[in-house]
Amino acid sequence: MAINSNTSYPKEKIRILFLENISDAAVRKFREQGYKHVEKISKALTEDQLIEVIKDVHILGIRSKTQISDNVLRAANKLQAIGCFCIGVNQVNLKEATKNGVVVFNAPYSNTRSVAELVIGSAIMLIRRIPDKNKAAHEGVWFKESTGSFELRGKTLGIIGYGNIGSQVSVLAESLGMKVIFYDVETKLPLGNATDAKSLKEVIAGSDIVTLHVPETSQTKNLINKNNLRYFKKGAILINYARGEVVDLEALHKSLKEGIIGGAAIDVFPAEPEKNGDKFYTPLQGCANVILTPHIGGSTEEAQQNIGEDVGVKLFNYLEKGITFGSHTVPALALPPQEGSHRILHIHNNIPGVLSEINTQMSQNKINILSQYLKTNEDIGYVVLDVNKNISSKAMKLLKNVKGTIKVRVLY
Repeated sequence: MAINSNTSYPKEKIRILFLENISDAAVRKFREQGYKHVEKISKALTEDQLIEVIKDVHILGIRSKTQISDNVLRAANKLQAIGCFCIGVNQVNLKEATKNGVVVFNAPYSNTRSVAELVIGSAIMLIRRIPDKNKAAHEGVWFKESTGSFELRGKTLGIIGYGNIGSQVSVLAESLGMKVIFYDVETKLPLGNATDAKSLKEVIAGSDIVTLHVPETSQTKNLINKNNLRYFKKGAILINYARGEVVDLEALHKSLKEGIIGGAAIDVFPAEPEKNGDKFYTPLQGCANVILTPHIGGSTEEAQQNIGEDVGVKLFNYLEKGITFGSHTVPALALPPQEGSHRILHIHNNIPGVLSEINTQMSQNKINILSQYLKTNEDIGYVVLDVNKNISSKAMKLLKNVKGTIKVRVLY
């Protein structure tokens, strides 16, 4: 069904800003739909820089380095939505975004295959001690031996965090003949023949290779530390493609030097450079049988294309249709178009009586509601109203004065 293309706010006035070299798939999506002011910047911006530019931005796209603080959000008077073109959203102050009625999307599934493949690839390289042999060959030393080199087949892989990536690693590992055990703080259904362990210690103590796939929270900071490194099998391998704060790198360095840990692959670090070419330090530099990579777990062309399309579509659907599926702030709603109407989006604090007041105001002013949708979460409510075209401006004024109102927008 055709929708009136004359939106409440002309497309040529809407400003869209993409940072950190986001995939061109997202840029094309908006330009093909007639949005003229779509700017793409290859780097992250500092808080001060963001505060300066954000006041005129309606849609913001970021990756993991750009930090959206409460100061940035308070300056973002026109901001409708933020797209996090990555798996996580911890770079955004979600509480303040919710308070301001800013929708926040991400792409939780789009790069899982890229990360999972690299985990398996790193496991093969480390269990065969390829980093040591590669280093020797580059130095002109012929270092051919089988001592300390093994197959993955028959070994036990321990997965800490059995979410989107962890479960996919599980499937790939089992297809190579590995035994898989996992631990997650939430109850998860095992895939294939994977076994759900009862504790973190059980996974660590029973695995030849341990791979981490947990978010960065206060509970996961230094999850792998000097205390539980003692429980690893002698010569076991540790892989971290999750978050930089999850592993105590000084403690890991000590375990590697002492021969407790036989190898490691680390892709994420507590402090990471802002851009390519910057100086970088970790205590693991120079350690034998260690693979260090610059946060590239999800950095494949396929993953970036998928992320660009996924988050780009979510941002577009919210901007043009009011759809909030996948949002971390505003309640999720997807609704069909209503012919012959104007659609109004109303975001408000989740307090008693808001919907009643909306309906009372509409009724008292003889404004016919053709359709209405409401969904709430703990903090805010999201109402979508379809009203007669000829009175939508009046309805808009009335809705702005409803108690608890955060943001009102005429969609079309």
